[in-house]
Amino acid sequence: MADNTIKLRVSGIEKHFPGVKALDGINFTVRKGTVHVICGENGAGKSTLMKVINGIYKQDAGEILIDEKPVEVKNPIEARNLGISMIFQELNYMPEMTIEEMLVVGNWPRDRFGKVDWKEIRRRTLEVLEKEKLLYAPETKLKDLSVSDIQMLEILKAVSYNSDIIIMDEPTSAITQTEVEVLFRKINELKERGACIIYISHKMDEIFRIADDITVFRDGTVVDSRRKEEYDLDTVITQMVGREIKNNFPKEMIPIGEKILEVEGLTNEGNFKDVDFHVKEGEIVGFAGLMGAGRTEVMRSIFGLDPYQSGKISIRDKEVRIKNVRHSIDLKMVMLSEDRRRYGIIPMRSVRENVSLSNLKKIIYKGALHSKEEREIAAEYCEKMNVKTPTFETPIAALSGGNQQKVILAKWLLTDPDVLILDEPTRGIDVGAKYEIYKLITDLAKERKAVVMVSSELPELIGMCDRIYVMAKGRIMGMLKKDEFSQENIMRYATATKVQEVKE
Repeated sequence: MADNTIKLRVSGIEKHFPGVKALDGINFTVRKGTVHVICGENGAGKSTLMKVINGIYKQDAGEILIDEKPVEVKNPIEARNLGISMIFQELNYMPEMTIEEMLVVGNWPRDRFGKVDWKEIRRRTLEVLEKEKLLYAPETKLKDLSVSDIQMLEILKAVSYNSDIIIMDEPTSAITQTEVEVLFRKINELKERGACIIYISHKMDEIFRIADDITVFRDGTVVDSRRKEEYDLDTVITQMVGREIKNNFPKEMIPIGEKILEVEGLTNEGNFKDVDFHVKEGEIVGFAGLMGAGRTEVMRSIFGLDPYQSGKISIRDKEVRIKNVRHSIDLKMVMLSEDRRRYGIIPMRSVRENVSLSNLKKIIYKGALHSKEEREIAAEYCEKMNVKTPTFETPIAALSGGNQQKVILAKWLLTDPDVLILDEPTRGIDVGAKYEIYKLITDLAKERKAVVMVSSELPELIGMCDRIYVMAKGRIMGMLKKDEFSQENIMRYATATKVQEVKE
């Protein structure tokens, strides 16, 4: 239960990285039995502070106190021993690892002989899967799960440690609304037993629903910290970005041109069936649907990542059979993946290398890599995308999620595409960075590009799209025009059992 007892205090925390001061004298407290929400743009220092508290980073100055006693957190195992556990924003998982291995990694149960107790691991795993109604076998590999299911398992693993301090960094960025409700129930249970939760989120509706206290970060400092009742939405956003954002969706009315991409009867048995849609020059077409509806699977097949059994894909009225990703890029069609860490970036490579990766023939010719041209190209496209990075040699993993996403867009724009498939383009990105991404999407449409935008955030689709297709159970259930847009209409199609006639 919430009270005024301070469970966690950080005092004067500083952290430097090459070329940037990530944390500058951070002070804040977390009360026992409360949810303390931390808001701020990507790069504001939120995740960096959490990694200091969890022992991943060592602070350069300042101290951490638990129950008002100074502690030294040397690593995540020591953090767990101090009662701290953390759910990370970016899913860092090993695709070949099984569910049961993932749930106990770093905390292996042992038998009386000191060996790993696989029977106990299996028992615990089955208990978790049955309780959470996850219909997977314990030996299922993580590579065979959806992003949503992996995120939910990470949440369950962190909660299972019975920690007193639980850090949740964007825990709902990749889970369904049903799973969000499950998480919020668990949070209430944790509060009831006196645990405190540090909760990072960019979703404003979540913040005001779940917070007891709110702290706003900007540029590595604490801007303000108050009880939830003392805040309103506009104040939080203004403090986060340092300016007012009057229109969250900078959509413009752009003349729609000729049809660029048309898909007819596309089928991949077990994933989707008889998918028909098209997108024209200057048009932003949205794809809505609940998790598991088949949206991502359709886009992967169109892009050449996965096969399809039947159907027809046409680009500018010419039928094509896309063999692989390279072929798709040659046809001027690119795709931004929903899982940017696994499919979008090479984490330990530099910003420069990640930008140039999609079009190496521009910088490698006559048997040599032309580094000067590569640097110039990276600088040009990063400036166009407004990428914030200390240098172009900085590993892309060191950038915020929003800036990583902009680097991926820069990489694809280097190929001069006609069609851009954007799968969850603003997942895990703050309000200010979202606005920049939306502005970039609008600019692409103004350049006569065709944009397909897959999103689980309905306000985003309604605010940015010209038309919205809604999928359920691998089928397109209906299509909405601008004057038909509403969250109610989208959800009506998303939960429908019968395909509606699509009227163009």
